[in-house]
Amino acid sequence: MQPFNTKPDDGAISPDTSRTIILGEAVNLRPGTCARFELPQGDELAVFNVDGEYYAIENFCPHKGALLSEGCVAGHIVECWWHGWQFDVRTGECLTVREKIRTFEVKVREGMLTIDQAG
Repeated sequence: MQPFNTKPDDGAISPDTSRTIILGEAVNLRPGTCARFELPQGDELAVFNVDGEYYAIENFCPHKGALLSEGCVAGHIVECWWHGWQFDVRTGECLTVREKIRTFEVKVREGMLTIDQAG
């Protein structure tokens, strides 16, 4: 994936007020795979391609902090490799216990995976 850049929400290259974080080229994240990304402010995301739809969640399991990007993925469910907690990548809901992780909307703009930068 390409390194982080930013560009305005409309995808045009111009002076910005509202910015988008570019994660990388969508073609590099094949269906059924996951990639790990570190945001400029230090947060870390796991980004999934599920049948051509892209989902991003915070990359740390709330149980013991394991990287969810290293877990097993089946459809919309990622399972933490350490203790087996399962999360729906669409909602962030944990299917194992009453927990929830943050999700981020992923958009494809000009072939690039993007998320809105927290303001």
